[in-house]
Amino acid sequence: MTSYIPHSDEDVRAMLSAVGAASLEELFSDVPKELLLKKDLDIPEGMSEEEVLKIVRSFASMNTLATSYLGCGSYDRIIPSAVGSIASLPTFETAYTPYQPEISQGLLQAIFEFQTMICELTGLDVSNASLYDGHTAASEAAAMCFNQRRKSTTFLVSPTVHPFTIQVLKTYFADMTEGEGFKIEVLPEKNGLPDLSGLDSYLDETLAGLLLQSPNIYGIIEDYTGLADKLHAEGALLVISSDPMAMGAVKSQGEWGADIAVGDTQPFGLHQAFGGPTAGYMAAREKLLRKMPGRISGETVDVDGKRAFVLTLQAREQHIKRERATSNICSNQALAALATSVYISMAGWAGIQEAADLSYRKAHYLAGRLESELGLKRLFDAPFFDEFTIDLGSRKAAEAFLSAMKERGIFAGVHLGALSSGRDGMIAVAVTEKRTREELDAYVTMAKASKEAAGE
Repeated sequence: MTSYIPHSDEDVRAMLSAVGAASLEELFSDVPKELLLKKDLDIPEGMSEEEVLKIVRSFASMNTLATSYLGCGSYDRIIPSAVGSIASLPTFETAYTPYQPEISQGLLQAIFEFQTMICELTGLDVSNASLYDGHTAASEAAAMCFNQRRKSTTFLVSPTVHPFTIQVLKTYFADMTEGEGFKIEVLPEKNGLPDLSGLDSYLDETLAGLLLQSPNIYGIIEDYTGLADKLHAEGALLVISSDPMAMGAVKSQGEWGADIAVGDTQPFGLHQAFGGPTAGYMAAREKLLRKMPGRISGETVDVDGKRAFVLTLQAREQHIKRERATSNICSNQALAALATSVYISMAGWAGIQEAADLSYRKAHYLAGRLESELGLKRLFDAPFFDEFTIDLGSRKAAEAFLSAMKERGIFAGVHLGALSSGRDGMIAVAVTEKRTREELDAYVTMAKASKEAAGE
């Protein structure tokens, strides 16, 4: 017996008896004999738990362990042990996506709670049950904008959103841009921010919406004062992507007047885990409710008047006619979303604010020391949250610095030049609440040694 195959021999006999079969062979007797395997599977014998653990531990020992300053959408944050303990309960971990609106009350409630928390964080009216990741969420938001404004053909994207988001957007709309005239256009960049000086030239009935990100790829907190009103006056929508942890310190998307909020919940209870899995989030104004992709869990009462949960909206092609579906997305990453819900419930608003404040202070402490003692100035003189970018001048210098720091036990940052062109010497350094004063000081010490070793 295991967590995933819980049936004992007695259970099997009872089930066979219930269906009137004497054996498993009789149960499957309708399967043509020529389709049945006539020999044993060519796989090794099963192992004991201890033997399997030894193999897994040997794999784990191959990992390189270091203090992480990696960011760009995936952060090394404190995760209470209870998050994993609760999310890994068999009732959650083995539960499949609820297709029927009346079953899986526990999972449906977990989704409902997730939606409620996302609405509170973003300051918007409705949220769905989560999406595949933040990049997918941005693409789904673009589709919502096109669907909301039927005659539109253009969706604008800030050049300072994550490069992977831009890649996913272009891939998502590749067929439509060629066959249906839709256009994903990336705006120019100026001083680490989107250059909106030419925005007026796009403000007509063809513009579906604009996607921005704050904090952006450089870690800069962008100012969107008056932008929503400008877009709304011409009928276009505003989409803002944000690190949810940043909302403990800066304005939410709703406060900026956004119509759609997207992002990734990785900072809330999800390990970096080589890049995933995570959960994308989406919230929107109520008027866009029926344009939202995926599913929405709602609260109601049953025939006895007791509190109950249902799948209120299922706008996927699995549930309705394909031509009426808002999306063909299949996964809402329910388990990752559950972990996020547990994290938010445990931390509370005060805990999120505290983690955000610590991240902010520690990031500014490290940035200040790197500038004053090593001359490593931030690339742009602009407000930032918990991540900042330094420029070492060339791809070779950036790679050498990161390699030297890795040898000293520090993942010193993300090389932006490895993510997109035109950023060869740039390194984004992320500092979370998890980093201690000793670790921050060690970063400075090791950075000095690494620069000296490189002859700088």
